[in-house]
Amino acid sequence: MSELKRVAIMQPYIFPYLGYFQLAASGDIFVLYDNVNYIRQGYINRNCILSAGQIQRFVIPVPGASSFKPIKELEFSQDVGKVIKQIRQAYQNRPFFGAVFPLIEQVLQSEQRSIALMCQKMMRCIFDYLGMEKAVTLSSQINYAQTGSASVKVIAICHALGAEIYINSAGGVDLYDRGQFLKSKLDLKFIKMNDIRYPQGCEEFHPNLSIIDVLMNCSVETVRDLLSEYRLF
Repeated sequence: MSELKRVAIMQPYIFPYLGYFQLAASGDIFVLYDNVNYIRQGYINRNCILSAGQIQRFVIPVPGASSFKPIKELEFSQDVGKVIKQIRQAYQNRPFFGAVFPLIEQVLQSEQRSIALMCQKMMRCIFDYLGMEKAVTLSSQINYAQTGSASVKVIAICHALGAEIYINSAGGVDLYDRGQFLKSKLDLKFIKMNDIRYPQGCEEFHPNLSIIDVLMNCSVETVRDLLSEYRLF
């Protein structure tokens, strides 16, 4: 399997949870699906961190956000001061704050505000920090047939990239048919994160927080290990 080209695809999310990065790391190419419509109230512009043992949500405004607009046409607001302050206050005493906080500031204060491009930068900055080479591209920059069902479009992206294996989050089990992918010469795999725990500085463990929580609390080596804690099926 290691010699076959693997592709994973997901909408761009800003500082998503660890499982999102496992999906990205599982493929040779990770595609940010930016030419589909924006999802209001989803995780494209929000996630959760931990402050004094309590879960806090952060939200980056998206002016003009609409579920009728493609993600590639939308931008994050430049008004991120509150979010940066929120993250600083939550993690300033955590062990890897000094190394990680400048990376987060660099992403959030990017001059380029496009959702897709900022999320691409976020992915690249974090993989660079972890010392991992990973190709992250945008679906809007790939030449493929953008017609048909969701699965037909995914298959078209995979073919355009020369993939032989397509990896999807476990949430897509009921959406995609392995037979359809096999007919298109693609091996469909699903990825599910193991039951992961790491020190958070409090007694109770809070799972599935933003990758920010993982990076602030774990060494590079530990994060790399956590990225491989999943099951493919």
